[in-house]
Order: sequence, then structure tokens, then C-alpha cells
Amino acid sequence: MTIHKEGYKSIGIAALIFGLINIGSFIFISGNYPVTAAIIFSASVILFLFIVSFFRIPKRLLTVHEKQIICPADGKVVVIEEVVDEEYFKDKRLQVSVFMSPANVHVNRNPLSGEVVYSQYHKGKYLVAWHPKSSTENERYSVVIKNGGTEVLVKQIAGALAKRIVNYLKVGQQVVQGEELGFIKFGSRVDLLLPVGTEVNVKLNEVVKGGVTVLATIKD
Repeated sequence: MTIHKEGYKSIGIAALIFGLINIGSFIFISGNYPVTAAIIFSASVILFLFIVSFFRIPKRLLTVHEKQIICPADGKVVVIEEVVDEEYFKDKRLQVSVFMSPANVHVNRNPLSGEVVYSQYHKGKYLVAWHPKSSTENERYSVVIKNGGTEVLVKQIAGALAKRIVNYLKVGQQVVQGEELGFIKFGSRVDLLLPVGTEVNVKLNEVVKGGVTVLATIKD
């Protein structure tokens, strides 16, 4: 397991706060209230390790297949439905959404290889990630990857806790399935908009792994 580069600053700040809290606790509390000092230390260690875990990148064998759409994020499938996309396609699409909890791995990966043909950041609200309007009203970053006749829109969506979306893709860039697309600090959700009729290989409430789980199969 390694630590993602997006976590260096946050972990550094957390380590500084951890140090200051426990130095203060040792100087001013531990002498008269050792149990309280021990509780403060234990709680701060747990919180620090939890923050570190936000930015972990576990070692895993990634799935690579030119006819498959691979899950872009760890989490749970919360939406599988047809929607009308007003942003890019201007028609009906099949939406598959993955909710990322604070305990999930937060790196996002390219669901397929191809060329980035669209990239757009949208300011917005911070509704809870499972809110029906979060896909269109929350802060989000949308990219479209084209592979042959298939175009897939990937939407990184902020939530009530996630206030920082990072996206590494630019229009004209050639991307590889499984490589990093971006990062959402402290979780939220990722939507995929697929062609109507695409064979979906996951079910509602299924737990999925980014870069590993086959989300859908591309029709010939």
C-alpha cells in the first residue's frame, strides 16, 4: 500500500495538529489527569490513522479489457437507471452511480481507454451524495472518454464532506484503462453515463472496486 500524492499536505497538517495536541496534553494534563491524557492520545491516534487511510492506494491487480467498462471508484452501486443527459449527449443515457464512503479508497480510475473529448468543471452545491439532484446540482467535474464508437461520460461529484475534486484529464489526451483519472478528497460519488442498451454487469447495492470490477460490457 502507498499514500496518494493528494494526501501529503493533509497528512502533514494532521500530523502537526496531532503533535501539538499531545505535546500540550503531556505538559498541562498528564501530570494531574493521566487517564484523560491517555484518552486524548488514543483518540488523536485513531483520528490521524483514519485521515491517513483516506489517501491509501492498495496494491491490486487491475482489470484491462477493451470490450468492458471498468468501475472508476471503490464503493457501492446506488443508481442504475435511464436519464436524460443535458450536459453533453443531449439524449437518453444509462446512468450507473457509485457512492464512495469516507472509508473507501478515493482515487478514481479511467473506466476505458481512449481519447478525452470533453472536460468541464462545474461549481455547485454540496448536497449529500445520495441526493437525487446531486448529479446535476453539486460541484462536479465531467469528462468524456471516446473509444471507437463508444463515448462514456464520467462525472466526479462532491458531497457534504467532499469539498475538493481533482481531475487530471485534458481534452485531446489519450488515456489508458485503469490509470488515474483523479481524486475526490473524503469520498462522495462517481456517475457513469453509458449508451442506452449497454449490458450492465453489476447490481444495486453491490460493493465494487475501482479498476477491478467490471461495470458494463460494450456491445459490438
